[in-house]
Amino acid sequence: MEEELKPMDAEQLREYGHRMVDFVADYYKTIEDHPVLSQVEPGYLRKILPDSAPDKPENFENVLSDVKTKILPGVTHWQSPNYFAYFPSNSSTAGFLGEMLSACFNIVGFSWVTSPAATELEMIVLDWFAKMLKLPDFFLSTGQGGGVIQGTASEAVLVVLLAARDKFLRKLGKSFLEKLVVYASDQTHSALQKACQIAGIHTENVKVLKTDSSTNYGLSPGLLSAEIGHDIANGLVPFFACASVGTTSSTAIDPILELANVTKNYGIWLHVDSAYAGSACICPEYRHHIDGVEEVDSFNMNAHKWFLTNFDCSLLWVKDRTALIQSLSTYPEFLKNKASQSNTVVDYKDWQIPLGRRFRSLKLWMVLRLYGVENLQAYIRNHIELAKHFEELVYRDTRFQVVTPRTFALVCFRLLLSDSKDRSNELNSDLLHAINSTGKIFISHTVLSGTYILRFAVGAPLTDKKHIDAAWKLIQDQATSLLQKHINA
Repeated sequence: MEEELKPMDAEQLREYGHRMVDFVADYYKTIEDHPVLSQVEPGYLRKILPDSAPDKPENFENVLSDVKTKILPGVTHWQSPNYFAYFPSNSSTAGFLGEMLSACFNIVGFSWVTSPAATELEMIVLDWFAKMLKLPDFFLSTGQGGGVIQGTASEAVLVVLLAARDKFLRKLGKSFLEKLVVYASDQTHSALQKACQIAGIHTENVKVLKTDSSTNYGLSPGLLSAEIGHDIANGLVPFFACASVGTTSSTAIDPILELANVTKNYGIWLHVDSAYAGSACICPEYRHHIDGVEEVDSFNMNAHKWFLTNFDCSLLWVKDRTALIQSLSTYPEFLKNKASQSNTVVDYKDWQIPLGRRFRSLKLWMVLRLYGVENLQAYIRNHIELAKHFEELVYRDTRFQVVTPRTFALVCFRLLLSDSKDRSNELNSDLLHAINSTGKIFISHTVLSGTYILRFAVGAPLTDKKHIDAAWKLIQDQATSLLQKHINA
């Protein structure tokens, strides 16, 4: 009979931990046996789990058995080598080990004193990463700004939006909130819209500027300048702009330097969202995509997307940490301590929305140390080469079209149809559904200029050329079947 599990016991942890690691390793070994996209129906789990928690402890093996038979069918396998949807969410051995360590210490590192190593390691690894990206010195912890790990890019854009808002309102007065204006392209992530809602920015003052294929869906500096001029003439106050490097729909790139030349004339806070493509910019041949970053106020990229660092780990750098701290700092009596009052330490609680925070820098530190920059660059380049291979396969089949230029590891394509755009969009939507319903691969879609487009994003750690070739054959076969039905209709 299995001994009852204690709240914490070193030997039980060793035993159960080994069994869990074996379970996880076996999962990765057999990950291709599972449908990539979960095929369950909504509400499936409530039908097969009890209505209430157990009164008595259950056997660990029984719990793992339920994971296999009840939980896994409802999991979409983001780490599968046949996962090509959205953007990647990398897991790795080093990242996994870092997460284990973080769970081991289980600190709540809101201030320096709560675990000095957590704060100081975060500062160090963010400085390391800034140097890898060749970011300007003011983004280093030794300058006026610095780096901080947020949960997601959504949190990153929210905190800098709040910092910019409060900076302007301190100067102009709180009554000016209704006049504050935000600018972004129509390709900017919806996280900005949510941030504006939270920050109290009036909906009509969130200016979403149109893009098209003439700029590969990058934001036009001329259009931004004209919109700002128009708003100022109407008594509004432009205060924040968001540029994107590697948009979600098509990895479009906004011209940072040209946009900065516009925003700095008005003192507008310019934020760069490079959540996906930032990882590629550690490679010298892709670094030029963030040229102009020396002119921006904040920069963000997600190590948890394409950098072998388990979710969540979003890296944010700010030019002026004071603006962030003034907006987000609280200092109740129960948190006061000598180190914080001496102003010689960083308290990351003042750089984020929540008070509590995990020891996330450990996993990034492990990734950087156990793989090294050269291997991480090779990892990124390999995925880009695989995407290039997929793009070439698409080009060879005249039934398909590559819609936007491939810059990183995302290919946007569609099945051609000479009928109306609506029929073409419907056909591609049907193709997406047919592909994903097989469970063999998972891809996603977007809409650009009214055209429904399929997205094929390479980036899972286990993906190899054979997976690309098999995915393309599946796509071709499903397209053939659909086109035949269309002809017969």
